[in-house]
Order: sequence, then structure tokens, then C-alpha cells
Amino acid sequence: MYTFDHDLFLWLNFDGGPIMDRAMTTISGTAMWIPLYLLIIYLVWRKVGWQRTIGYVVCLALAIGFSDIVCGIFKHSGPLKHLWPSFPVRPRPMCTEELKGLIHTLEHPARVVYGTVSAHAATTVALAWMSALAIRRNWYNWLIGVSVLLICYSRIYLAKHFPMDILLGAIVGTVLGLSIFFLWKKFDKVIEKQIK
Repeated sequence: MYTFDHDLFLWLNFDGGPIMDRAMTTISGTAMWIPLYLLIIYLVWRKVGWQRTIGYVVCLALAIGFSDIVCGIFKHSGPLKHLWPSFPVRPRPMCTEELKGLIHTLEHPARVVYGTVSAHAATTVALAWMSALAIRRNWYNWLIGVSVLLICYSRIYLAKHFPMDILLGAIVGTVLGLSIFFLWKKFDKVIEKQIK
């Protein structure tokens, strides 16, 4: 079934050659972003000290973990489809029949893989909210903003997600990132009092 964001996907997905393929595959992976995670922990530690940073890291892990779990429920949602028949569970672009021969993809799965809500978008947006609100520096906001855009675009370039999948993932990440950030703030006040 053709969906409204296929045209936008086709406009954003193209063959950039081997260098672009390698770059987008690296951006979409986790190893490249380890320095960013370490930077976040360092900046939070500088601001609040190591005891409060431990609580922050636990909450950050919860935000990322819950974002991934929620997206997994949507992506593998046989039961969800029965409860909510109109929910648009759909194959990833690389598995969409209507797009075969029209898109650039590096993978050709043997079976249909679903990707209605992007876990990459959800986890990176949750990370962005949790870190930007904790660190509160303009240069960092630019850094994390560009990082999120690169990761989200890499998923379209690699034909893993449609733009709407990215948007839905961003919504999940925003809700969970903000919720757990405010939970951390409450928890952090208790720790701060005990330290003093």
C-alpha cells in the first residue's frame, strides 16, 4: 500500500556512492557515538558531581531503554495490530514492494522486516532531551541537534525507515526523554540534600 510519505522518502534516499554508504552506515551504528556519550557524562559530572551523575546515567539509560522497548512493541506488533487495527504497521522501505528498483539500499533481507516507529530516532531524541536539559549550553545544543539529524537521516538513506517512522520515533523519544528527565530532577534534589 502506497503511503503519503513515499515521495518524501524517494526525494531523500539516493545513491551517494561507496563513501556516502560507508559514512551513513557508520553514523547509523553505535561505536562512532561513544565519544559523545562520554562527553555527556563528563559535562554532567562537571556540573553536578559524581554522586548525582550516577543517578543521571541510570535515568539516561532508562530513557534510552524504554524508547527502544516502546519502538520494538510497535515494530513487532502482531498483538498490537489486533488491539488497534488501524495502526499503520508497515515494512521498512527496503522491504516495500512498490519501491523495489526505485530506492538505494545496502541490505536485501530475505524476509519482510517492519520499522513503523524508528528506535534510532526515539533513542537519540530521548538522549538529546535528557542531555540538553541537563547540560544547558548553546554549543552543546547545536552539537546534539546536528547529531540527531545525521542519525535520523542515515536511517532514511539506508532505506531502513520512512520519514513518518522517524517522526513517530522522535515523538516517542520526546515523551520519554522529557518524562524521565523530570523524574531525574526530582530524584536528584533528594540526592543533593543528602550530600549537603
